[in-house]
Amino acid sequence: MVINFVQKDIGEMFPKWEFDVEDMPADIDDVYAPVNYNDTHWIAMWISIPKRHIVVWDSICSSISPEELDVVMEPFLYMVPNLLVECASSDEQHAQYSLEPFTYERPTNIPPARAGDCGVYALKYIECHALGIEFSKKDFAKPNGKTMRDEMVVDIFQELPDAHEFENKDNDANLGAYEGS
Repeated sequence: MVINFVQKDIGEMFPKWEFDVEDMPADIDDVYAPVNYNDTHWIAMWISIPKRHIVVWDSICSSISPEELDVVMEPFLYMVPNLLVECASSDEQHAQYSLEPFTYERPTNIPPARAGDCGVYALKYIECHALGIEFSKKDFAKPNGKTMRDEMVVDIFQELPDAHEFENKDNDANLGAYEGS
């Protein structure tokens, strides 16, 4: 099993975002993260800082055994408390965090996905939870996977910096590419 952690500076990865850790608000209680397992499966994590607990939403639980999930989660259970302590901006914040590992759970009562839709479902679980929307079995019905994916692509495209530059390009240079000329 391989967990790929990015070894780049956040500024290198997202140069237009001008991200600075010191600009982050100090009162963050929840962190959400999509996590890829073995380049084959996506899960979603909700990290509750006040509860010192991580909830893993897995749309296809059979993709990761409980023993494998323990291995995947171990770095997060120790890394998050260490990050909180190391990034504390004041002595008061530093004192409120400890290096005790977080706990985690994987609920089994969430709507399942079919193979190939786990990434979309992981992002939708995060979106719904962050907005306080229940994981409705009707909305997450397996046949809705393609619709969710299509809507997500449009939403992501619209949020891209400079996306409007691409909206009206007619690509005349490639117009006859498939006409057998």
